[in-house]
Amino acid sequence: VQLQASGGGLVQAGGSRRLSCAASGRTYSIYVMGWFRQAPGKEREFVAAFIRGAISTYYGDSIKGRFTISRDNAKNTVYLQMNRLEPEDTAVYYCAATQGSYSRNPLSYDYWGQGTLVTVSS
Repeated sequence: VQLQASGGGLVQAGGSRRLSCAASGRTYSIYVMGWFRQAPGKEREFVAAFIRGAISTYYGDSIKGRFTISRDNAKNTVYLQMNRLEPEDTAVYYCAATQGSYSRNPLSYDYWGQGTLVTVSS
């Protein structure tokens, strides 16, 4: 499985940004897809995820209802819509996938995209 993330850039506080993650390869083997982020000097943090074939979505505590994860199955693409961005959201955002169970632990994910940098200016 290969994951290609895109959509990062510079945005002002209060603004919005949408990230995309295109999956290719043996995508049928994926059970969970999600987003993580890592700010300088900090650990990788869970942002959002969904289970393939399920309706429920899962979000990290710091997101506070500002972000939405969605998918386009026909395009094998996952999106992260980020609204009301704050400077504290500045980080490299990674999409990830696993054949295993849902988890907020990055160590549980088998596949990773290359990361896309989001910088929120105050």
